[in-house]
Amino acid sequence: ATLSPRQSEILRLIAEGGSTKSIAAQLGISRKTVESHRAQIMATLNIHDLAGLIRYALQTQRKEE
Repeated sequence: ATLSPRQSEILRLIAEGGSTKSIAAQLGISRKTVESHRAQIMATLNIHDLAGLIRYALQTQRKEE
């Protein structure tokens, strides 16, 4: 599955423990936009819960390091 650069950035921030509110503030976008991106990421990756998304994000982050 391919994520857009913005989706990849949001996924990285989620892996770093960022909340929806802090990610929105850091990127200068609304919380609703962050939530929308997160939903799109989960749909693209066929992940059904936030815990699964965080697990995926952490695994992906480790591979890149």
